[in-house]
Amino acid sequence: MKDSSYKRHLAKTITWRIVGTIDTIVLSCIISGNPFTGLKIGFSEVITKMVLYYLHERTWFKINLSKDGKVLESKKRHIAKTLTWRFIGTLDTIILAWIISGDPLTGLKIGFAEVITKMLLYYLHERTWYKINYGLDERRK
Repeated sequence: MKDSSYKRHLAKTITWRIVGTIDTIVLSCIISGNPFTGLKIGFSEVITKMVLYYLHERTWFKINLSKDGKVLESKKRHIAKTLTWRFIGTLDTIILAWIISGDPLTGLKIGFAEVITKMLLYYLHERTWYKINYGLDERRK
């Protein structure tokens, strides 16, 4: 693949991190009851999540889950990507929230609350990017 796919994946990484960080901050503030804890958790994730998301995106770009040489139908692929990313993202959130709050239960509460909101937001993000041609030399079929 050409270098343009890297630009696309970087742009997807940045846009997803913006959406994800806002969601984490809101949930962390509500669950911890402390806006500063929420901000610390949300902003601490920016670096870890961008690196993890970029690696996840590059891995999925290289995975060919096809039958007869055709890429798996986009909605099924996006659901699979959603589930794998959510596992990685939730684990990262739980660990960071636990460290920052000092309470493992707070980490678990925030992590599990995100499972629902983030899966829905991620799926919508994937569907939106599927319709955008930025960084594609040609749309994969």
